[in-house]
Amino acid sequence: MTLVLIVVVAFGFMFSGAGHRPIGESELGFSPQDNKENVAFRWAFGALVGKSKNLVPITRDTALSSGDEMKMVVELRRECYVYVVHHSPQGEIGLLFPESFGQFAGDYKQGKNYYVPKGRSWFELDKNTGRETFYLLAASERLLELEALIGEYQSTSAEKKGEIAKQILAEIRDVKRKFRTFTTLAERPVTIGGNIRGVDEADAKKRPDVSMLATEISASNFYSKTFTIDHK
Repeated sequence: MTLVLIVVVAFGFMFSGAGHRPIGESELGFSPQDNKENVAFRWAFGALVGKSKNLVPITRDTALSSGDEMKMVVELRRECYVYVVHHSPQGEIGLLFPESFGQFAGDYKQGKNYYVPKGRSWFELDKNTGRETFYLLAASERLLELEALIGEYQSTSAEKKGEIAKQILAEIRDVKRKFRTFTTLAERPVTIGGNIRGVDEADAKKRPDVSMLATEISASNFYSKTFTIDHK
């Protein structure tokens, strides 16, 4: 495992999530001909890098080092369903957002910042290097096949997780392929990117607010983006 959850002290971060048929457009209740802004949210993905802990935005594939820290934030602008899935260098799958699929029926509302991880915690890259992949998916309807696969992954035995992880990655590819004709209507930064400010290592509680890096995203029915971290 290559991400460690940082609170005041570091805790191990366990990623956890099932084999079903691919999702289809008709099952989601819309077609590629729809061109309405029914997916809208603010998104930020930032990292504290180096000894100075400068906050930098992660907007594309990038390289980070062991000890660097990462955090995300999601804020809904319209009623839509946002998923963040992590694939570790060891082949493990983790659902980072929502915390669980039950959240969609509970604490899931517009205008609220949902931090990943919650509160003041950050993810820290540990000594296990390799490629870290983060999948950001959003849709106007729930991706029930993906949810089912992740649920199966989370509940299955360790020896079966590898095969189900492959099915989850295949489902993500299939969803993106099926809905590639949908339109991203806008993807604009809310603030200026670049280094924001450093963090005094002696005062870890005062980490900057990653929402300063937010991008406002709107799309017709479906949106996806993949971030690959070359963890060195």
